Amino acid sequence: MKISLGSKAIAVPSPVWVIGSYGSSAQPNIMVASWASICCTTPACVAVSLRASRATYANIVEHQAFTIGIPSRDFLIETDFIGSVSGVLVNKFFATGLTPVRSSVVDAPYVEEFPLIMECSLLHMLEIGSHTQFIGQVMDVKADEEALGENGLPSVEKIKPLIGSAGDRSYYSIGKWLGETPLANNWLADKLFVDEKLVDAPIDEVGSLSQDNPDCLKVRKS
Repeated sequence: MKISLGSKAIAVPSPVWVIGSYGSSAQPNIMVASWASICCTTPACVAVSLRASRATYANIVEHQAFTIGIPSRDFLIETDFIGSVSGVLVNKFFATGLTPVRSSVVDAPYVEEFPLIMECSLLHMLEIGSHTQFIGQVMDVKADEEALGENGLPSVEKIKPLIGSAGDRSYYSIGKWLGETPLANNWLADKLFVDEKLVDAPIDEVGSLSQDNPDCLKVRKS
């Protein structure tokens, strides 16, 4: 039986992204954001939602750019510190010993030690309520060679990213590998849609149901 929790912004897990930006004095700053995700393929875009009170909010508006760093679990303590103090009061790079690198494609810094970086140009802003969503177009992705899999793309197993849980305000790491997508090919083999209704039957039987109207036989693809 489901229990109503009310209208709350709760989803698990959530990413743990480190957002890089420059302040008005060109001081590099970083903050942790979890209300964030990929939001478009073409053009490649990400979305990050921030409160107006955050220093990063004003930085992004001024410089029209930001970076996203994906920290590994090796940087749990540094990441937690970054998310616990204000960049107005503390130079977070100096305090954590992390290295700021000026992006060559956008006006924002990133963390050298983090294995995966996305460099973003501000594309849109949407004021929603308590948060404003910043849509950034990904101008380049940079990755440590050691973080790439055999296909040349970032590997979760090698990056070992942090993930968050809003419900208990805790950090977690990625669990075990379960399999490659799609896993359901065999299960879907005999499941077809006839007149937009799911039919669980052998293909030859479904074919006989639709022989008078071949156009009604459709294979639903995600």
